[in-house]
Amino acid sequence: MSESAYRTVVVGTDGSESSLRAVARAGAIAGATGATLVIACAYLPTEADDRELSRAQDVLRDEAYQVVGSHPAEDTVRTAAERAGAAGAKDVRTVAVQGSPVEALLDVVRREDADLLVVGNRGLNGIKGRLLGSVPADATRRSTCDVLVVHTTG
Repeated sequence: MSESAYRTVVVGTDGSESSLRAVARAGAIAGATGATLVIACAYLPTEADDRELSRAQDVLRDEAYQVVGSHPAEDTVRTAAERAGAAGAKDVRTVAVQGSPVEALLDVVRREDADLLVVGNRGLNGIKGRLLGSVPADATRRSTCDVLVVHTTG
C-alpha cells in the first residue's frame, strides 16, 4: 500500500437513506484502498436530562429513534455495515457513541487514528439544525484528518 492510501476511514450514519449513501461511498473507498472502515452512529443516552430529551424528541418527532438510546444506534450501524460490505469494504467495524453527532465522529477519528472522515452533505435545516448542528460543516471545519463530503441528496 502506498503512503497516500487511506488506512482507516470513519463514516457517520444516522440510519437515513442519505447517510447510507455516504456509508456506501466510504465502503467503496475502504475496499479499493484496503483500509479499515469504522462506521459510527451517535446517540443521546435515554437517561439524559429529561427536558433535553423531551425537547429533542419534540423537535425530531418520527426521527427521534435515530438519536435516543444505544439500541437503535447499534441497529443502525449493523444495517450500515451490510451496505458498506456490499459496496466493497472488507474490514468493517461498527461503534455506537454517546454524544452529539460531530463530537462523536471526531472522537472516533481520534481514537481510531483515522486518516479520512466521510460525511454526507445533507445538513440539518431549521430547528433540527439548531438542535443537532450541521454535521458536514462542523466536521469539515474541526476534523484533524481529510474529510470527504459525499453528495447524498437529490
